[in-house]
Amino acid sequence: MSNSDSTAASIPPEAIEFASRMYNAAREGQKEIFEQALPAGLPPNLTNEKGDTLLMLAAYHGHADLVKLLIQHGADPNRINDRGQSPLAGAVFKNEDAVVEALLEGNADPSHGSPSALDCLPIFKQEEKWGAKFAAAPGNGKVGKPASG
Repeated sequence: MSNSDSTAASIPPEAIEFASRMYNAAREGQKEIFEQALPAGLPPNLTNEKGDTLLMLAAYHGHADLVKLLIQHGADPNRINDRGQSPLAGAVFKNEDAVVEALLEGNADPSHGSPSALDCLPIFKQEEKWGAKFAAAPGNGKVGKPASG
C-alpha cells in the first residue's frame, strides 16, 4: 500500500461528503454558505479530483458574486485544473461577462493556462469584447514570472 492509498483510506467519509457539498454549493452559487465557511477556516483553494477549485466551479457556472467572495478570502484566480484550464478561460468559454470582470479585478492572468483565456477569445469570437481589457488587465502576464525582490 502506497502513502497516497493509506492517506485516502484515512480520510473520514464525513470529510469527503463535506467537500462534495462545498463543490456543489460552488456550482450552485450558494454564497451564504461560503460567507460562513470561509471565515471559519474552509480552504479557499479547496480542489476536487479534477483539479477544479471552488473558484473554478463558481466561475464556470456564472456566479460572479461568489467568485469575488472567494478571491477576497484568498482563492487563487490563476489556479489551473488538471486539463490546464484557468477560471478565466472557463468564464470566456461560458460567455459569463460578470465573472470575467470579477476575475480580471481579482488579478486573473488572461495569458495563463492552455488554452489561455486570451487564446479563447478568437475561438469564441470575443476579441472585440475582451481584447483591450485583457491587454490592460492588472494580472496580465504575471503568472509564471519570477517575483522580483
